[in-house]
Amino acid sequence: MIDTSYALGALAAMAGVTFGLRALPFLAARFLQRHPAMQQLGRFLPLAIMVLLLVHTLVGSARDNPHGPWAELAAVACVLALQWYKRQPLLSILLGTALYVLLRNSPFLP
Repeated sequence: MIDTSYALGALAAMAGVTFGLRALPFLAARFLQRHPAMQQLGRFLPLAIMVLLLVHTLVGSARDNPHGPWAELAAVACVLALQWYKRQPLLSILLGTALYVLLRNSPFLP
């Protein structure tokens, strides 16, 4: 059986590390906002993360689809075309998602 003081010490250490990791960005915010490398990351990273998430999702969904990657490719093409034409991210995402769900769940498509 675990000693009570050991268990409480372990819980306190875990709580301290968790709190520290969550508080660190707030404590370092002033330094990070002025640092040139952080400003460059702030401009580049959101787009890079979205592209990585998109590629990961497309590859995973296309592998699971026995009919091939056509629904995924059509939805991405729809989002790209709408974004290029209208420049409305919410509209592009909503219509692309609706097309994807329609194509994946349609009983009439192979």
